[in-house]
Amino acid sequence: MTTVPVFTPARRHLPRWVQPVAVVLVAAVTIGIPLWLVVVTSMKPQAEAIKPNLSLPHHVQVADNYQQTFDQGKIVQGFVNSLLVVVPSVVLVLLLGAGAAWVFARRTGRLVGTLYALSISGLLLPPAVITIVMELRQLGLAGTQLGMIAVYTGMYLSTSIFFMTGFIRNLPEELEEAARMDGAGPARVFFRIILPLLQPVIATATIMVMLFAWSDIFYAFFVLGGGAKATLPLNLYQVANAQLYLNNWHLIFAYVVMMSLPMVAVFVVAQRRVVAGITSGAVK
Repeated sequence: MTTVPVFTPARRHLPRWVQPVAVVLVAAVTIGIPLWLVVVTSMKPQAEAIKPNLSLPHHVQVADNYQQTFDQGKIVQGFVNSLLVVVPSVVLVLLLGAGAAWVFARRTGRLVGTLYALSISGLLLPPAVITIVMELRQLGLAGTQLGMIAVYTGMYLSTSIFFMTGFIRNLPEELEEAARMDGAGPARVFFRIILPLLQPVIATATIMVMLFAWSDIFYAFFVLGGGAKATLPLNLYQVANAQLYLNNWHLIFAYVVMMSLPMVAVFVVAQRRVVAGITSGAVK
């Protein structure tokens, strides 16, 4: 019996440098070009910035643009308001998320599974703005920073629970049992054992919540409404809407750069912990 040879097409293996180069090119197009446009335009005088483009400025006007934006754009007031809203929201999301994740990771049963599914449903279901505003008005929290903190906490709690639950499930229960044998109660086990071990995923949740909340303008517009309690993004919208920066793209982009610097600094410092938290919390 004769066999018919089967010819398979030879596989062409791409050089190893192709994939990283492709990733760099995609990042340069999707991230680098918009970033370059913002930074370059913020350094131009008004005559060159009327129509924003990628060209370098013929006359660099960095100090004047940023000084004028800082003086007229209420940067300090918006920065303080953003801190008063974002920092408490992050703390609540971390503490409440870690406590709920600890319960979901250590308890079993149909009820626990159902509650866990409901808790992380916020990852897929967007919040209803009209319902949120109506509830805040009934509670007397509309237009207050406390109401904004409650909204951000509810919005991002699902993300915190999701990552932390997966992370805690990988932790050995013997650590908690040893602490209980030494007389530690639930609160002491949580703060002395669980929270210190959650540092990578806590860093991840912190960065994600801060990035979303710091740059949010949609929910801040409906909840805070502006005024003296406006955050940085909402303050930028109000200033531009009031035609203070009419056709002054160099000042608008200078405001965007200054508004983004705190988050860029935080992300650069904690970027390694972000990657570690995502890989360890999302994969069991």
